[in-house]
Amino acid sequence: MVNKQCKLFTSLATDTHMKNPDKLDAPKKSKPRVKAEGSDASKKQRKAKANGKAGKAEAQPLGTDAMATPRVKLVRDSFTMPRDEFALIATLKARALEFKRPTKKSELLRAGLQQLAALDDAQLRSALAALRPLPTGRPKKLR
Repeated sequence: MVNKQCKLFTSLATDTHMKNPDKLDAPKKSKPRVKAEGSDASKKQRKAKANGKAGKAEAQPLGTDAMATPRVKLVRDSFTMPRDEFALIATLKARALEFKRPTKKSELLRAGLQQLAALDDAQLRSALAALRPLPTGRPKKLR
């Protein structure tokens, strides 16, 4: 019987917790993650290659005015407008293509806002009065 208890004790003593009792209560320390050098740059280069934009980031020399300008925070929004006024966007985009200036919807809206901001109060009031009022909210889905 004593021999069996000795075997049990020795088997427990070989367990990792019993070899070093200090490790039993101490929490395990995790090693801090270390990024490989240049990992961020290599990710950007891989993304640029995948998008077909390889080498464009290096084309601009350091110290130019483009590097000095701070990034502008962009805002995403949605709105509702009549279909015929929405068709004007396509018409204006086609006109811009005629003089070889591809344009996005957001660029047209931004240009229009700049023009409206340049108007005096009476002109802005008459421009807004020319618009027909729209119901607020999302349009109902047609079934």
